[in-house]
Amino acid sequence: MGRSHGHNARDKNKASLPQVPKNMKSDGNDVEYSTEFADHADLEAMARANAANQRVTNKRRK
Repeated sequence: MGRSHGHNARDKNKASLPQVPKNMKSDGNDVEYSTEFADHADLEAMARANAANQRVTNKRRK
């Protein structure tokens, strides 16, 4: 047998890695935001972020 046979220790633990249920995952958007206290810069940043999210979702759908 050559050296490549029987040396599969690298992939041993792939099947035993813990999986996180989808309902426990976070998308990172856990910031509380109030439009009452928003200034012009905040509203502009929100518009840019929403536009960027739309571009990303449109790219993924294609």
